[in-house]
Formats: sequence, C-alpha cells, structure tokens
Amino acid sequence: MLKKISAIAIKSLALIVVLGTAYQSVAQASTTLSTTTPFAKMAPIDQYLMTDQSAEIALARSAAPESISRDAEILVLGRRGFETAVKGTNGFVCIVERSWTSAADADFRSPKVRTPICYNAAAAHSLLQRNLKRTDLILAGHTQAQVDDTIVAAVDKKELPAMEPGAMCYMMSKQGYGGDSVPHWPPHLMFYYSQTDPATWGANLPGSPILAVSDEHERLTEHLTMFSIGVQRWSDGTEGRQTDLAK
Repeated sequence: MLKKISAIAIKSLALIVVLGTAYQSVAQASTTLSTTTPFAKMAPIDQYLMTDQSAEIALARSAAPESISRDAEILVLGRRGFETAVKGTNGFVCIVERSWTSAADADFRSPKVRTPICYNAAAAHSLLQRNLKRTDLILAGHTQAQVDDTIVAAVDKKELPAMEPGAMCYMMSKQGYGGDSVPHWPPHLMFYYSQTDPATWGANLPGSPILAVSDEHERLTEHLTMFSIGVQRWSDGTEGRQTDLAK
C-alpha cells in the first residue's frame, strides 16, 4: 500500500546515501525495517498536533525551495484531520505528514514523526487525497490493516482519484523527523506513475541514482510505481551532506 511503499523507498534512499552503496533492492530494504513495534497503539491526539500553527506552517514550507513553497497552499493537522491554514496560488500544497502516511511500520503510530512534503498540483489532486483520507480513518480509530484495505478498495472503485500524470513532490527539508527507523533522509524528489515498469527509467540498477518501488497488490488495478531521486541541496540552498543524516 502507499504508506508501505513510501516507508521502504525512504529507508532505501537513506541507506544509499549513508552507506555509499550503488543500489539496494526492495527486498533488502524491507528487511532493514525494524521488526519491533514500540508504538502498539495510538497516543492521545494532542501528541500528534503542533500547538504552534505558525511553526507547522513554516515546517511545511521547508519541504520545497522558497520560490515554490511561498505561494503554496498549507495544510495543518487538526483534531479531525488536515485543514487549510494558508490558501495558495501556484497549485502546490505543502503539509507536515504524520507517521501513518510517511513512516516505516515500526513507527506507524509514533507521535514524534513530522515529515514536511510539498506536492505539485497533480499529486495534490491524487496522492494527497489518499493520504488525507488515510488520516481521517486513523483519527476515527481504524486499524492500520483496516485503513490499508479501505484505501485500496476506494482507489480500485474510483472513489479516490487515479494518479494524475506528472504527480511529484518535494522532500528537501533539513527539518522534521521520520521516526526511530529512519530519523532523517537526504533531500530528494519523488515521482508517481501508474502501470510503469521501473526498468524504463533505469531504476534500481547498479550506479543508477533512481530508486523505484512498485505496488503490485492484486486488488489494486492501478499498480502504482514511485521513483525517488536524490538531489544535492536542501530547500534552503545549503549542500545536503551525508553527515546531516546522523543529526
């Protein structure tokens, strides 16, 4: 499912940068994810919220270069889901996602996770809608398995939109926290395609800078593929170094 794809891809990308390896297969990456589950149940909702809305807005904007994020719509998490805090003018939507949409399984309910992401218009119309729905279900008390099944069924029945062509997002923030499994990742971009073979991008090959993972879930006719590409600099323009990941 979408969350699992993101967790594996982000973990794999971090391994590539930190260890200096040319390639990590999806199977290898998934075995590196923690098998323990320290967050066995949801914490009180207050622990997932940021009390300072201006701080959440600033953190959301840090996902992309200022030239993009300054005119983006900003969503912040409320008690019943994400709400619009700032209206945008350029089609981008920046958000600080929480653990259930952007962390490894071991951190699925971690109240510590804060991951700034900025979606372009195509991704905001498609992928973001799935993650907003996932958030609503989680806050309503549904389990991870129930949410996964609901999202898969909704996409398959076209109750949630298909992935739009050109969907991508920026994840270039120095800030935020990805969870105990992957606290920080290097600056990178993500691109989303339906019915796409990673081999057509040369992804996952030795020496290739492109990592790809595909969801071939038998019930999901869309078969989403996500491509991750590392970039040299953080959103503030400073160089993204391997040592930054350990901070």
